[in-house]
Amino acid sequence: MTAAIRATCVADADGRLTFALPLAAPDSAHLLLRARPRKGVPDPAERRLPLEASGDGRSRAVLEPGPPLEEGRWDAYLEREPDAEPRQLTSGPLDLRVLVDCARVDRPSPVAVRVPYRAMDGFLAVRAWLRPAHAEAGPVEVGDTATTVTARLHGTALGEDAVVRLRGRRSREERVLSPSADADGRGFRFSVDHADLTGVDRRGGGLHHQPPPRGAPPPSRREGAPGYGRSRTRRPPQLRRSPSRTGRSSGSS
Repeated sequence: MTAAIRATCVADADGRLTFALPLAAPDSAHLLLRARPRKGVPDPAERRLPLEASGDGRSRAVLEPGPPLEEGRWDAYLEREPDAEPRQLTSGPLDLRVLVDCARVDRPSPVAVRVPYRAMDGFLAVRAWLRPAHAEAGPVEVGDTATTVTARLHGTALGEDAVVRLRGRRSREERVLSPSADADGRGFRFSVDHADLTGVDRRGGGLHHQPPPRGAPPPSRREGAPGYGRSRTRRPPQLRRSPSRTGRSSGSS
């Protein structure tokens, strides 16, 4: 059995990803990122990154912030020779600390984000987003009768008639809310009464910000959190419960 090749990855605040492999002399080897096949796309996109010896018995490859990867999931491989069969890389430690506060960095349009993660099969992959605009969810405060969500827009700003739509995942039933915008037109928050969610899918729904003019609303979610491809381990936004009538409150999760 061929031994697995374990790669690590570090993300920096500029969107750069640095991969490291246990390869002392890379020669002409490359780290290959290959988009996962999609229906109707026979030849998935590829990005080859040259590997360079780092002097510590390892080799490094750098994925620069641009040009952006097309949206989707990309698998990582070691390609030793141009005509050789690439070997898929397993995931080692991933340093994604700078991505936790990515909502604080305003991103221009198009919004391009890449998050490396360990797939369920143990291999290293990169989840890429590329879209005109995105709403990044922040703290979620759950009270006795209502929930308040704080978020920030990237790639655009709120218009005067902007709304937030809560949409059931199965029924597609909607609740339309008016957000409260910050002075810069990027940050916003909204509250929903729990009684207004009666009848909406119990499994939850999606949040969308609808800017004027009407068009495809950018979804509101956390893109900087690790765990993509493994929904059961995805880290949710910070959760705070407002003090109850008895004066007790729970910590953040």
